[in-house]
Amino acid sequence: MGNYYQPEIETMPVEQLKALQSERLVAQVKHVYENVEFYRNRMEEAGVKPEDIHGIEDLHKLPFITKDDLRDQYPYGLLAAPLSECVRIQSTSGTTGRRVVAFYTQEDVDLWDECCARAIVAAGGTKEDVCHVCYGYGLFTGGPGLNGGSHKVGCLTLPMSSGNTERQLQFMTDLGSTIICCTPSYAANLGEAINERGLRDKIKLKAGIFGAEPWTEEMRHNIEDSLGIKAYDIYGLTEISGPGVSFECEEQAGMHIQEDHFIPEIINPDTGEVLPEGEVGELVFTCITKKAFPLLRYRTRDLCYLTRKKCSCGRTHIRMHKPMGRSDDMMVVKGVNVWPSQIEAVLLNQGYQANYQILVDRIGNNDTIEVQVELTPEMAETPTLTVEQREKKIVAGLKSMLGIKVDVKVVEPKTITRSEGKAVRVIDKRNLYRQA
Repeated sequence: MGNYYQPEIETMPVEQLKALQSERLVAQVKHVYENVEFYRNRMEEAGVKPEDIHGIEDLHKLPFITKDDLRDQYPYGLLAAPLSECVRIQSTSGTTGRRVVAFYTQEDVDLWDECCARAIVAAGGTKEDVCHVCYGYGLFTGGPGLNGGSHKVGCLTLPMSSGNTERQLQFMTDLGSTIICCTPSYAANLGEAINERGLRDKIKLKAGIFGAEPWTEEMRHNIEDSLGIKAYDIYGLTEISGPGVSFECEEQAGMHIQEDHFIPEIINPDTGEVLPEGEVGELVFTCITKKAFPLLRYRTRDLCYLTRKKCSCGRTHIRMHKPMGRSDDMMVVKGVNVWPSQIEAVLLNQGYQANYQILVDRIGNNDTIEVQVELTPEMAETPTLTVEQREKKIVAGLKSMLGIKVDVKVVEPKTITRSEGKAVRVIDKRNLYRQA
């Protein structure tokens, strides 16, 4: 049996959990209908009234909401509590147009902290631990979420924020950090730095909680080997609260969604139809405990599947498979589904930065796919591998991730065009569909 922060909730029998979700959903629908004009209008357009929602079996009657709705309603259009009761905002790092801002009451913050505390305890954290948080702080939810969770567990919390590797290593060795929370690519960098400086026997890390970007099983094993830890995945999004919406237990086989707070659904991204458990589709969340900024049937664009298979950790909450990509940027190349996020994971895993471009074309009846990636300045200054060796290594990594051969071209630093807004990662010359 595993470690739990709130055992009575985390191991609650599924029928009881569903009854709790139904009760909370009914109250939440009434709350947003009465307090948010946007929801009232949307529900009226869909011909739904609060009294039509008797429980989770009626969830499918409610309309979806999307990131565009959030941008259109910026800043206060989706606020469901008086501003005087809100104590904080967090915001996405949005690079396209208007940002998304999420509001929190004190109760919302407390519940979010509890979600992150569950994730830390699932990774083996107790009040004896030193929790080293090097996710970004500020508007980004990573730092504040794990910081709050660590306080709830009672760990000594090091609010390091990101970057400044020298300082990270100093505090890690001097204060004996045992749990590290950061992005997987930063964990890989820290692992390299620790091993280069011969500090491996001076660090006391036992576990890492990594999220905010896609990473592969291969990357997990590399990080576990280089830091001598167990690496756990965590998932969340600012719109839903931040990290801690779901997390891995010691089984490391999918992330338990905190179903007492969030109801997940998987839908067909084209038709909106709800899919049965085990089928891959787009993940949709409904927040049933948030007061200030509760989203109902929010389309995340993340593609994954859910499973209620019994977990050896004893948690009863449904698990989501690590997202496989985004419903809005999938390409079909040589008959295989390919997501830029998968290619990026391989590149980050091998130490490249996210400066790359994917060129897709069709010659005759055959698809071609080429990935161009920049050397980092360090790689260019002190080459440890030839360009050919680098290309071979990336080709092999992509083959194991995607199952198809991808041409790879490694180019000099700063040769790929930078864009002002969101980077243009994919150039598809096949004209199969026009991107809006």
